[in-house]
Amino acid sequence: MTTTTRPRTPGPAGPGSARGGGSAPGGATAYPSRARARQGWTMESVGDWLRSPVAPYYLVLVSAGLLTGLGLVMVLSASSVRSYVESGNSYTVFLAQVFYAVAGVALAALGARLPVVAWKRLAWPAVILALGLQAAVFTGMGVEFQGNRNWIEIAGRTVQPSEFGKLALVVFGAAVLAAKRKVVHRVWQASVPLVFPVGIVLVGLVLQGKDLGTGMIMLAILVGLLWAAGLPARWFLGVGAVAVLGVAYLAAGSANRMQRIQVWLGDVCDSPQVDGCFQKVHAEYALADGGWWGLGLGESREKWGLLPEPHNDFILAIIGEELGLPGTMGVLALFAVLAYAIFRIVSQAEDMFTRLAAAGMLIWLLGQAVLNIGSVIGMLPIIGVPLPLVSSGGSALLAALMGIGLLLSLARSLPGAREALAQRTSSLDRTYAAVTTGRSGAGRGSRPGAARTTGRTTPRTSTHATPRAATRAAPRGSTRAAPRPRGGPKGRR
Repeated sequence: MTTTTRPRTPGPAGPGSARGGGSAPGGATAYPSRARARQGWTMESVGDWLRSPVAPYYLVLVSAGLLTGLGLVMVLSASSVRSYVESGNSYTVFLAQVFYAVAGVALAALGARLPVVAWKRLAWPAVILALGLQAAVFTGMGVEFQGNRNWIEIAGRTVQPSEFGKLALVVFGAAVLAAKRKVVHRVWQASVPLVFPVGIVLVGLVLQGKDLGTGMIMLAILVGLLWAAGLPARWFLGVGAVAVLGVAYLAAGSANRMQRIQVWLGDVCDSPQVDGCFQKVHAEYALADGGWWGLGLGESREKWGLLPEPHNDFILAIIGEELGLPGTMGVLALFAVLAYAIFRIVSQAEDMFTRLAAAGMLIWLLGQAVLNIGSVIGMLPIIGVPLPLVSSGGSALLAALMGIGLLLSLARSLPGAREALAQRTSSLDRTYAAVTTGRSGAGRGSRPGAARTTGRTTPRTSTHATPRAATRAAPRGSTRAAPRPRGGPKGRR
């Protein structure tokens, strides 16, 4: 018998060709994907993956998931003492945070599956609901805490409407400016109805409740959306001047805020006993006690009634005390990865709404993180905003995870991302089906490699043929008939 071999077309010489040509030792053709699988991750392979259309999706998913998981661990550690003192159970605050985390993850998964068109349709209902809930703060449902009136009580639980107002402002602003993209260079066209009346009313209600930190975040979202939409730069000079004057006026009208500013600007905090220095000094004590490598998880000293709000606004100080410099730098690195992923969405998006919504989320999450971290380490005055995805607080965690769901939906809409994600999902489904088929066959007593039995009737040569004999193929080029099984009747039934 004559054996013929199909000639192989030689590829380009040397590694790194477009088709992965070149000859490997032994005459085998070397392909980049297989070579990288053998050699492990390299800088080139990491760069190729980062340039892929699915990279923003997975970077958002992984960074947000790690921040949320770290937040749950640190909330348990930082709140255990206070929970035990107040309720006799060290897990009260932690279990509440877990409840909101589970609900937030479910909402994020739902939001990630929503198409971008559905998010656009939610713009008006979301902002109307946000305005209604924020106005309810000043009714009988409102709750005041530490001088701020920014909560409402629903079914025995307190909800902070301004956190959901941030997400509503992002979606509404992106939808309005995307619809006005042809006239967005005109200040009046771009300002109505985003700034006048929606933005002014929503921010005004928050400031009326004396929550300056949240009001500043909302104002930054508004300005960032207008900047990303392409409003002329000269317009922002006037807006910046008005914003600075407004913040200065609100700060000057509050003795507590002025005290925080004086503590931040002046070198007066020689000890915690100085008015206004207690929280700032104990946050510095926590970071200093942690040193390079930290005291160990759960070993914080400042959480024992010394540092106020250790599981909320100042949770980064507890992270630094227990996990040291690696812990704090890890938090910064995760926020940096999240910022890079959102920037990729902004730069690669072809749809105006996608670009603006991602820009609004970038300003919200990263701007709030900068304010919180700056307050903890003393570079900014204490403003009183939580660290997104990490700090304790049900409303803040729910709203942030819903925003992550929006980002995942936007990342799925990037060119080539949906097809790549569908291809990877189908590959995983095929792998799972193969694994489960093998396990189910083994569970029924089948031998490894036996053919899977289906309900379809197929022709067969013998009723008593075993699966191995029935499915065994004859050698290529052989004219010998397959052996007849022994012990069965010689005719067909």
